[in-house]
Amino acid sequence: MTILLSDPRVRAVPVVENGEPLVRLPHELSPAGALVRAGLAERLVAADRRLPAGVRLRVVEGFRPVAEQRAIIARYDGELRALHPEIDAVELARLSSRFVAPVEVAPHVAGAAVDLTLVDVLGDELDLGTAIDATPEQSDGRCWFAAAGIGPDARAHRALLADVLEEQELVNYPTEWWHWSYGDRYWALTIGAPQALYGPLSAAVAA
Repeated sequence: MTILLSDPRVRAVPVVENGEPLVRLPHELSPAGALVRAGLAERLVAADRRLPAGVRLRVVEGFRPVAEQRAIIARYDGELRALHPEIDAVELARLSSRFVAPVEVAPHVAGAAVDLTLVDVLGDELDLGTAIDATPEQSDGRCWFAAAGIGPDARAHRALLADVLEEQELVNYPTEWWHWSYGDRYWALTIGAPQALYGPLSAAVAA
């Protein structure tokens, strides 16, 4: 059964902050200039080098300030309430966490996660089945990494993504094919590590 980021087991993982700085990813890997922890950056560069000729990683987002995380949560919670007017707080938190993590455990807030895809030599995105950041509702569930209903090309590209990223010890959040992390609480729980390496960072640290 899929463990969601709202699961109490994720919050229960201790964080022993290792103090790694945020670094900006190389332009060819992230034209947007995403910031991530140094250890994650090294793994992304290594994963990119393992891809076949003509295919590259494209990192769209890395570190995300707490205020931005809260805004995404509020926006998506509003969408869910409109779809499910009778929803209670517990179920809202569960459904919301399929798409956006609670602030306390959010990998992006720790600089420990990236949203990424694959591109060709021209920089055009390959077929991964849905757009990055397509909600479960927008994509009819095809945003899940192992979703049915996507074509063979998209399936092959997702498998390729997993091959090179898992080799570098990154873990996928199963409800979002594009979301991969290293060193956060979800990562620690997934691989059985005793603690997370990275805790939340302030916007000032990233400046």
